[in-house]
Amino acid sequence: MATPLENAMPYSFNARSLRPSAEPEGFMRLQSVMRLTGLGRSTIYRMIDRQTFPKPVQLSERSIGWRRVDVERWSQERPAATR
Repeated sequence: MATPLENAMPYSFNARSLRPSAEPEGFMRLQSVMRLTGLGRSTIYRMIDRQTFPKPVQLSERSIGWRRVDVERWSQERPAATR
């Protein structure tokens, strides 16, 4: 028989607050995209306009997010830094 904890939904935690994050699984909100990429808000939206960054998807009436796989794929396709 499963315990209540085994039946609970998995949580991802915000590193700053240790509260469950509001991000749906498989999607990232803007702050997470900014942390992952190191890019600022304006740069992300400028790159979206230039079609060089994944477009966000509508999650609800007033909420957007990026598919985690799209952002990770974009990141992996970036050229590696050389010295």
